[in-house]
Amino acid sequence: MTAVAIETFLPVEDYLTGEQHSEVRHEYIAGEVHAMAGASKTHNTLAGNLFTALHGHLRGKRSRPYIGDVKVRLEILGDDIFYYPDVVVGRDPRDAHPLFMRFPTVIVEVLSENTERIDRREKSLSYTRIETLEEYVLIAQDRREVTVFRRANGWQSEVLRAETDQLRLASIEFTQPLTDVYEGVKF
Repeated sequence: MTAVAIETFLPVEDYLTGEQHSEVRHEYIAGEVHAMAGASKTHNTLAGNLFTALHGHLRGKRSRPYIGDVKVRLEILGDDIFYYPDVVVGRDPRDAHPLFMRFPTVIVEVLSENTERIDRREKSLSYTRIETLEEYVLIAQDRREVTVFRRANGWQSEVLRAETDQLRLASIEFTQPLTDVYEGVKF
């Protein structure tokens, strides 16, 4: 998905109200609103495959997965930021707001040519500041490649490419074969 800048400053409350009525999703960075472009079928398939597996795995447990429309709210150097991760998992009871999370455990972004740089740099730097985040996952859609960053190993990257590789999310005791992540995707 691609962000398009709309030159306007909005207070957080106005942004949240607007998002409830908007047909287009927007990310919010320090008062600036960025419209999100639609996702490809491949993007949707990858996010859906992982969400479906997470949903089944976490059924009856404290952690809950969300897909696409739940925002993550951050505050960095006094600025409010709202991102829409492709998949987010949370379990912190402090996350009581119905529209966003502040304390996620796992965040997943599906990469595209237009978002890969932002997801790997800007969002990575922002997300890894979240006190409760344990794993940040990037899923490529133009090649079989999943990159996992873990708090437990100092946010060093672990790249998975082989058909026999397994996506492991230790924080929620989840494992999924890469072949299942990429089910229905052709390169």
